[in-house]
Order: sequence, then structure tokens, then C-alpha cells
Amino acid sequence: MRRAARTCEACGARLARDRVSNHCGICTRRLVSHEAQPQPAAFWEADSIRTALKARHFGWLFAAYRQVRNPHVSQAALGMWVGLTQGQVSRLEADDARRPSDLDKLERWALALHVPRSLLWFSVSHTPEESAESAAAVSLDDVQRRQFFKTASVGVTAIGASLLGSPPVAASGSVKPRSTDAEIVRHMTETFRQLDNRFGGGHSRGTTTITSYLTSSVTPMLNDTSRTTAARAELSAAAAELHQVAGWSAYDVGNAADGQRHLREALKLSQDAGDDALEAEMLAAMSHHAAFTRSRDVAVDMALASRQTARRSGLVALQAEAAVLEAHGQALKGNTGACFAALGQAERAFERFVPGSGPAWLSYFDNAYLSAKFAHTFRDLGHPADAEQFARRSLGMSEGYERGRLFNTALLSSILADQGRVDEACAEAEKAVQMSKTVRSIRGGAYLADVGLRLAPYRADHRVRSVYVQMKAVGVPTPA
Repeated sequence: MRRAARTCEACGARLARDRVSNHCGICTRRLVSHEAQPQPAAFWEADSIRTALKARHFGWLFAAYRQVRNPHVSQAALGMWVGLTQGQVSRLEADDARRPSDLDKLERWALALHVPRSLLWFSVSHTPEESAESAAAVSLDDVQRRQFFKTASVGVTAIGASLLGSPPVAASGSVKPRSTDAEIVRHMTETFRQLDNRFGGGHSRGTTTITSYLTSSVTPMLNDTSRTTAARAELSAAAAELHQVAGWSAYDVGNAADGQRHLREALKLSQDAGDDALEAEMLAAMSHHAAFTRSRDVAVDMALASRQTARRSGLVALQAEAAVLEAHGQALKGNTGACFAALGQAERAFERFVPGSGPAWLSYFDNAYLSAKFAHTFRDLGHPADAEQFARRSLGMSEGYERGRLFNTALLSSILADQGRVDEACAEAEKAVQMSKTVRSIRGGAYLADVGLRLAPYRADHRVRSVYVQMKAVGVPTPA
């Protein structure tokens, strides 16, 4: 049955059939920004905003600001504007939360939200233009640091020392509390994440390097008892992100035990930080890996737990991801009805998703990512034609996700093989084999081996034999 034509909720323009958002592209760009927009004078006269300002409580000002804005702003979106996570915004907004007193943070938040200086109870020492110049300098410095890390052939301890600007700290030593520790961990995590996504977990002893950094630098930070509750929560969340990257990297080199250990630690740290979004993300990662290893019941259980936590976080991206992971688990179990129900819930959640509205660690989530999950689900449910549609869409991914591109290309090849379209399947398989030469990933090899098995009924075909030769050349086993 054909769907009725859909129109943009803001301007009434007709929407493309495959567009998941309820707004057209132009209106979406107007609605979403990585920066808060200046508000009219009347906005700051709202009773709730005046009450928060009178109390000199910036956390309460966050809550009032979000509610007075039309449309309302989510905690995740506001957090993105001011440099906080959704969990941190939630804690600051709580009725019993202590008033934030760090002047540097207060100043940064005021500038980010364009709060009129006349309403503030503290002085702003520089202009937004000066802030932009400072941010640009920091960004350039970050790029230079990351470039150094990518090119230097030294151990992680030396790298950590160069970034911290101090000698390496032994795991048994004490750590002087520093407000920038969480930020440093996040910078390192982003570096590891970029390397992992682009080159695979097997790049230049990647897993060992991450583990060394966790042991030598992050664990001593976490063991330091002199931090405030807020600082400890922020550091725990940052460490959780790093453990997640370590977990995925371990899985990528075939070390499932270490992968599970890192994800369990990431889950615990997320809970310690009180960050529902991160907790949901870790449960989703566990479901994802369980599906990869065909642990059907675990995949469904972890996805259901992720869905419950994702609802608390308020992030529709996580709700969509958890729902499609449940759908995949149900497909593996052969539960068609439950699978389709979860797919529908994932689609409805994604229709509310606005790109750029989540925390930085969720930036991978987009149409291409969700399409890959749909493709896996339909393939394992036995609907290759539907799976192909989503697999092709999944290839429209962003730059920097070379491992994911390898996975999705192999996925498309497997789906084409299931349909008996040997020539097309072999063409995509050859592309994936070429990608595997620069991406060191045991999981990538497993995807290619699966393609080989699905092509086995056609092994007499010269095109399939050619693909098998290419697979063997990169170490991928093929059917006898």
C-alpha cells in the first residue's frame, strides 16, 4: 500500500518518500544548529528565567532556558551548545543541585547561550569574538597533537607525556587533581576512535596502546579520591568512552574476552557517572556484539535493557538504535512479528531525530548507520530484496569510517549472493577485499568469509573462483 504524500511540518514543502525527518532540508538547518542563537529581550523576562537568575543558579537557568525556548530544547542539544553531556546537564538542573561556582565555566556557558551581561551576577572578561579565536587556537593545537600521535612511532606513555606536558605517571603513583583530566582523556579517546574507525583495531598495536594508556594514566586519575563529586562523574564518563573504544578494538582483533571486559567496565563507569545516554550506548554495544556472534538471546536482552535506559536519556537516536538492535536479535531468533514491531519503533524514533543533536560520541549515528542495521535485520529475516535497499543506502556514510565501509560493502555482497546475482555479488566482494588491505580487522575478515560461504553454491563460476583467489591472498578462508 502506497503512503500518502508527506509534507514539511514547518513550511509545507513536499518531502521525499525516503526522508525520515518531518522537516525538509532547509527547515532542518534552520531548526538545528551547533550553537545557540541569540534570543530577544522578552525571552529573558520569562518568570522561570528571572527566578533562576535571582537564585544565581546556572543549572536552573539551563532548565528554564530549555523550557522557554520554542520549540523546547533537549538536554542533549543544550549540552552540545555549552560543552556538556546530557547527563551533566541533567545533574546541574536538579532541584537539589549545588550552584555551579567555577567562573570559567559560568563565563563560557553565558557566552554560549548569549545571556545579556546586564543579567549576570559575575563579570564576563572577554567577547564572543575573543572566545572564538581562543577556540580556534585550541582546535589547531588538538589537530597538531593528533597528527603527532598518528605519525610518531613511540609508546603510549611517551605520547601521553607529550600531550600532558609532564613526565609519565606510574600506575601506583599519586595524581594531582586537575580540572582538565576529563578533557585530556576525551582528546585521547577521540584519537583512538578515529584510528580504530579508519584503520581497524589491528592498526599498529592499537589495542595494546589503548590498554597501556588506561593503565598508566586513566586508572590513577580514577583512583584519586580528592576530586569533587561532579569532577569524578565527568572523569568517569570520559573513561567509559575510552573503555568502549578499547572494547571495540579488542573485538576487532578477535579478543572477545578483553572486549567484554572493557564494555562491562564502560557500563559500570557510565552508571557511576549517572549518564543514562552512555549507559544505553554500552548496553547497545553489548547487544551488537552478541548479534555478531549469533548469541541471539543475549542480543535481545541487552537491546531491551538499552531501550529502557535510552528512554530515560531522552535521546531519540539511542532509542532508534536500541530498537533496531532488538529487531536484529528477534530476526536471528526467527520471531518475525516481534522483529517487525521493533523495526517500526526504530523508524518512528528516527523520524524525530535531528542530525547533530546528540553528544560528540554519538556522531556516528545517521541514516547510513541505521540503514546498515536494517539491512542486517532483513537479510537475517530472509528478506534479501528489502535488505538490499538498505544496504545500498548504508554506503552513503561519512568519511573516516573505512572499516564500516568495508563491513557494509561485504554486507551488500552477501545480500546479492543470497539473491543469486553472482556477477554483482562478486563485484562488491572484490571492492571489499581491496578495502581489507588497509583496514586491519578480524571482523572484516569474518564478513568476507561469510560472503565466500554464500557464494559457495556458485563456486564453479569463474567469477567466484577469482574472488576466492583474492580472498586467500589477504588471508580470508574460502570454502573447499
